[in-house]
Amino acid sequence: MGILLVNLGTPDEPTASAVRRYLAEFLWDPRVVEIPRPVWWLILHGIILRVRPGKSAAKYRSVWTKDGSPLRVYLDRQVQLLRGYLGERLKNPLSVAGACRYGNPGIASALAKLRAEGCDQVLVLPLYPQYAASTTGSTMDALGAALAKLRNVPAIRFVKHFHDHPAYVKSVARAVNDYWMKHGRPDRLVMSFHGLPRFSLDKGDPYHCECLKTGRLVAEALGWSDERTSITFQSRFGKAEWLKPYTADRLAELGAQGTGRVDVICPGFAADCLETLEEIAMEGRETFQHAGGKEYHYIPTTNDNPAFMTALTAIALENLQGWVSADWDAAAAQSAGRESAARAKALGAAR
Repeated sequence: MGILLVNLGTPDEPTASAVRRYLAEFLWDPRVVEIPRPVWWLILHGIILRVRPGKSAAKYRSVWTKDGSPLRVYLDRQVQLLRGYLGERLKNPLSVAGACRYGNPGIASALAKLRAEGCDQVLVLPLYPQYAASTTGSTMDALGAALAKLRNVPAIRFVKHFHDHPAYVKSVARAVNDYWMKHGRPDRLVMSFHGLPRFSLDKGDPYHCECLKTGRLVAEALGWSDERTSITFQSRFGKAEWLKPYTADRLAELGAQGTGRVDVICPGFAADCLETLEEIAMEGRETFQHAGGKEYHYIPTTNDNPAFMTALTAIALENLQGWVSADWDAAAAQSAGRESAARAKALGAAR
């Protein structure tokens, strides 16, 4: 039995060639860009993959760490910590693996790793608190493609979202309060979520509603359910209308108003990455201060902090009910599985 944590992904290196490979996979996903394939292929290969990789590689270099991509570093830590947290609650630890929807390690390879460890039941936990077809839905697509290549398919459970889970909301509020304990409180708080095209809402994607609910619950937990708090959307791409209000526009407005201090958090991200560390922490600061604002703080997202790992543990255990309990013995379960397979082979050979 195992757990598969999945996040969006990252290039292997902060180079133009590595970013090009990553973007080619990411942007070709029809869940991500809903444009007719022939037209989009010409735009993607004729323009975007010729121009964007070099610029994006420079941005990745600005946030790259000595251990690699921040998203991948935090994913590896989350895997290790979740294994340990679950080990404290169960008789034997579960197998836990991490995967990226795009890039490495892929979902198929992470699933193969769990199966090699004897996992015939797998809980898939995408690290997207709010459901979107372009993230959680796409993860389900990739999982299905990987399973389609297997003859003996493991039992699968899939966590759709956890945007309003009390432990998750508490972990976000705890990250903010811990930061405020060290640095004081701001005049305004901005909660920035990744944006989506407006038509995703019109077509029935619940992402926008789930972001608003997360924002409301976090604000209530902080005691900031008033005009001091804004919920916005970042990372626009292309000319189409996206979910509003836009984060950059809101920061410019606050700057123009001469706001003394603005803090920004990104509750839709389970790990700091390019979109938080470069777009929000760096570009956001420039936008705010260029418009006339004074003090700007980016509050790191939940990453691998104890409150978030406690939340992931609670979410995992809730979704494992009926599969495991405090008395579940991983070694005994694996031994029983091997014995069953051996008996089946023996019976087949005897016929």
